[in-house]
Amino acid sequence: LHRVDRRQRQMCIRDSEKVTSPKMSRLASRILHDKNATPTEKSLAGSVLSQAARGRETSPELRQMASSVMHGSEYSHDAKSLAGSVLAQA
Repeated sequence: LHRVDRRQRQMCIRDSEKVTSPKMSRLASRILHDKNATPTEKSLAGSVLSQAARGRETSPELRQMASSVMHGSEYSHDAKSLAGSVLAQA
């Protein structure tokens, strides 16, 4: 039974149309190359870029981080954009 549930989940992920847009990919790339970007921004950027291909799933830890960024007032507009992309693909 566990194998069947796992297989169904993999098929749902594979069939998902949730992929990173070119605009978000460019932003994520810029953040990853920015020496002044925070570790949080870089983690979110890495997740956004990893989801540019189909079949990638956001980890629970990254979903939590993205949620914290969305609710925090201390984060940049770029960080919030990346967090929104991560959560939209979760």
